[in-house]
Amino acid sequence: MGFAVSLVQDFAAAHWLNNYQGNCKNIHGHTWKVEVVIAGNQLDDVGMLVDFRDLKKTLVSILEVFDHSLLNEVSPFDTINPTAENIARHIHQEIAKVYPAHKIEFVKVWESPAAWASYNEAPPR
Repeated sequence: MGFAVSLVQDFAAAHWLNNYQGNCKNIHGHTWKVEVVIAGNQLDDVGMLVDFRDLKKTLVSILEVFDHSLLNEVSPFDTINPTAENIARHIHQEIAKVYPAHKIEFVKVWESPAAWASYNEAPPR
């Protein structure tokens, strides 16, 4: 049996979707919510998989670049569409750099209370 740690953080940002036929082709904003789930079998000497405080610092440092911005003007979304899927993948990749010894189960990004996308490195089922 393994352990999992989850942290949720939000940020506000605007975006539009390129090559999209619908309302989202126009600039609009969201209060995005991001959840990171890290899993593993080994706890440290304190009995933690990951220190929530450290994980929060890491996630906040990733998201602060996006907070109150126009995502289409911020790397990497100045070259790829700032979809919830692409945002989730980018955050996953950044978290994995900081926690290379841990499994990032998934990163989930909500653009509304009812709509989210997630990314993980596992093959699809």
